[in-house]
Amino acid sequence: MTLAWLDHNWFALAQTGILTSGFFLLSFALLFQARARRITNLIKLTHQHRDLWERMYLQPELTRILDPKADLATEGITPEEQMFVVFIILHLNTTYFATRAGLFQKQDSVGKDIERFFSLPIPRVVWEKVKVLQEPPFAKFVERHLPPHDHSAR
Repeated sequence: MTLAWLDHNWFALAQTGILTSGFFLLSFALLFQARARRITNLIKLTHQHRDLWERMYLQPELTRILDPKADLATEGITPEEQMFVVFIILHLNTTYFATRAGLFQKQDSVGKDIERFFSLPIPRVVWEKVKVLQEPPFAKFVERHLPPHDHSAR
């Protein structure tokens, strides 16, 4: 009975095997393609990150942004400093939404980076000015990672 069945159905069995193999190969190809796309996205993001922070070295007047003792009462935030911090926020925004979309793997260190950067006087004041312009999920994400705000620093 088995040989007779196989004699009549060998072609259907072969087709099923080939289709099943094809689906497995397609699944693996899609998985590898998704991984490659995530790596490519991460490389692009890293390149943008480097280009952005490279400006700090090319424009020494921006170094005050990283000064934890920047006295904003004596010298206010310059337009260049504000623009640089806004670029950082836009970069962070892009990173946040790309991560949520699954375009690359979430990095656990982002929260610590946010806390460290926005604990500085200039970034914190700029964030307070522009956070209302941000998408609510992104603003909540940043706010969740912010250090306690010292209102006397203004």
